[in-house]
Order: sequence, then structure tokens, then C-alpha cells
Amino acid sequence: MGYRAAVRLGTALAPFVGRFHPKLRAGTVARIEAGDRLLEWARWNRDPARPLAWFHAASVGEGLQAQSVLLAFRRLQPQCQVVYTHFSPSAAELARRMEADAVDYLPYDLPGPVDRLLHELDPYLLVFAKLDIWPELSTRAATSGCDVAIVAATVSPGSSRLRWPVRHYLEPGYRSITAAAAISPEDALRLERLGVPRDRIHVLGDPRFDSVVNRVREVPDDESLLHLGRGAPTLVAGSTWPADESVLLGAFRRLRQRQPDARLIVVPHDPTPDHLVGLERTARAEGLPLPVRLSAAEQPAPLLVVDRMGVLATLYGAGTMAFVGGGFGRSGLHSVLEPAAWGVPVLFGPYWRNSRDAALLVDAGAAVALPHDRSAARALTEQWATWIEDDESRQLQGSRARNVVEQNVGASERSAALLASLISARLPRRSLPEARSGRP
Repeated sequence: MGYRAAVRLGTALAPFVGRFHPKLRAGTVARIEAGDRLLEWARWNRDPARPLAWFHAASVGEGLQAQSVLLAFRRLQPQCQVVYTHFSPSAAELARRMEADAVDYLPYDLPGPVDRLLHELDPYLLVFAKLDIWPELSTRAATSGCDVAIVAATVSPGSSRLRWPVRHYLEPGYRSITAAAAISPEDALRLERLGVPRDRIHVLGDPRFDSVVNRVREVPDDESLLHLGRGAPTLVAGSTWPADESVLLGAFRRLRQRQPDARLIVVPHDPTPDHLVGLERTARAEGLPLPVRLSAAEQPAPLLVVDRMGVLATLYGAGTMAFVGGGFGRSGLHSVLEPAAWGVPVLFGPYWRNSRDAALLVDAGAAVALPHDRSAARALTEQWATWIEDDESRQLQGSRARNVVEQNVGASERSAALLASLISARLPRRSLPEARSGRP
């Protein structure tokens, strides 16, 4: 009851809070009719003779993990219809590229909307990515006879889900899991603490490694974004926040005194107009060249600022080295795998220990974590200069980064095989309920 009350309160407050938060407002508006759109798809397009798998991933990171598993699953179970839902507006573009029969926002996790969707879609399999379990959806799906799975399952040691009262509210959802594909043995133990039965947990690795390798392979050699880093040593700083940019721009000012031809490409995590103006103001205060925005760039620039979304994974390939944002704040370090897949060494801030991927790179000598005191900018300058002046060392660390990624591929196929076995075990299955037979 406490969980339902919290969801109903959040649903009621979302339109008001959205007035002050554009991203939340976009998601609230898009979600209003999401359930109706999915119901309409089911009424006209759901084939009772085919099983249906429903994949859900909250945002872009989880979506990339789900995408690689979904592709492998479709090869193993081509007869399945697939529905894909997401929660965050930032994932809408990725969702449109999914190989799914229907794509939309996930409606709010309330009994009425959930029951209607489950009745009309009649999924054989409900698949969550990473950790985004919704208790009403998962428990009601399990009660209806649908298998519930989670892939790329990972639980950070400091996750609020492990603490009361969040753990209490979410536990029924985790107990409904039929099969969980955990990233590591440590994640498996934490999943068990959340309520997933031990005998249903399988350690299969992280599908994100497959996803980033595939994305790099798909970038053509003549991609125009790659030219932005050619002709001079270039550091690509991805998913940055103001705290990251303050350190980066201070280090870049020092570096230019030593390496005047060095370039910096900054890709803010959220390139809103206010963020971009603030970044340009910081650059002026440091005495740096006027930043050139990607939308106006006709050629490489000493300081380039990316003012649109969706290009970071490709832009890492333009760099000779990379910086990943989020490690100077409490929002969490962003993905370090994209630059690693390109074979470039990686830098990030001091708050990285909740990132398993960052730990793998540090242990392999493929990444450098900066200190958390005022010496961070100076340490960044020194490492940046070292990679420029010692090309052999830089290439060695980049090669180690690429090796970390390649050594961990294969989780998508293993996870897809687990999901396919659940589908196969349920065939043949009953036809759809008679109540739905009146569809045109």
C-alpha cells in the first residue's frame, strides 16, 4: 500500500514539478497517452499465434544493454513479437532504433494501467534491464503466468535499493523474477539481498561490452565527426557536468602553455542553453579561445563544445585520449566503455569506485583516476601532457582499454539464450483470452 500511495502521489505531482524541470515535463506529457497507444497497437497488431516478449529499459544506458540482448534474442526467437518501453525522455531516440514491433513510454506503475496492458499484450516474457524493476508490473505479470526476467543485472554497493524502506517496497517485484542474468558474482549476491531467489540467478556478464563494440564497428571510416580530432592531439571529454568542466578548462589552460596545438572537445551531459552559456563563461574566465559549438563548426577547433545529443559514442573515436564526466560530483561516473572500445586511454574524477567498468580499466592500467583535492587540474594537465609527449605509452594504455572490452564480450548471447529458453519452455501456450477475441 505504501508503494502505491507513493506512485499515486508522484503521478499527481509530476505535472506541477515538470513546470520547473523540462526533462520531467517532457516525460510526463509523453506518458499521458502511452498506455492507450500500446493498447491500440495490441488491439490491431497482436498476433495470438505468436509469443510476445516485452523489454523495458529506463534510460539510455540500460537501453544500450537491452538493445544488444534484444538483437541476439530476435535471432534465437524470430517468431516472437517484441514490445519495448522506456521511462526517460533521453531514451526516446534510442528506442526508435530498437528492432521492436512497438515502442513507447512505460505508463505509471499503477494497478489499473498495468492490468489493462498485460491483458491486451498477453506477454509470455517480461524483461527488465539492469535494475529498473517496477513492482506492480512485475508481480502482476508473474501472477498472470508471464515469466519475468532481468538482464545486465547490477546493484552498486551503495544503492538505495538495498536500504530500508526502499528495499521493503521493491522486494515483491524482485521475488517475482523467474531468471536474473547478473553481471558479476558480487551483483548476484546483492540481487539475492533484494529478494531474487538464489537458484534463479545466473552470472552471465555485462551486455554493454557487446553493445559498445558493435557501435564502434558500425561507424564508417569517412564519418565527418571523426575528422574533428585529426591533425592534432585531441582529448574528448564526454558526459561532463560543471564540476568536471571547471577542472578540464583549468587544466587545458595550463596545457596550452606547454602544448599549444592541443585540442579539447567537450560533450556536456545535458547541453541546455544555460549549461552551454555557463561553460563558455568559464572558458573566457580561464583566458581560453572562444569555444566553437558543433552546430557552427566547419573545421576542427582548439576548443569545441557539442550542443546536441546522440553523438558522443562516435566522437570518442575522434580523440587520442578521453575524459569521462561524473567523477567530480555525486551523480555518478558515466560510461567509460565507449572510449575504451575505441582503444583510447581514459581519465575521470575521484568518485568512480561504484563503477565496475572503471575499476576494470584502472586495474588493467588503462585508465587514470584524478585526485579529489585542488591538485586535480594540475594532475590532469600532467597526464594529458604525458599522453601527448609519450605516444608509445598512450597507445599502450589505449590498447589495454580495448583489451578489457574485448575480453568481456559475449554476455548478450548468453543472456539471450537464457531468455529464449524461457520462451521455448512455455510453447505451445494457450490462445489469447476470449475476452479479446472481439477485436477487428
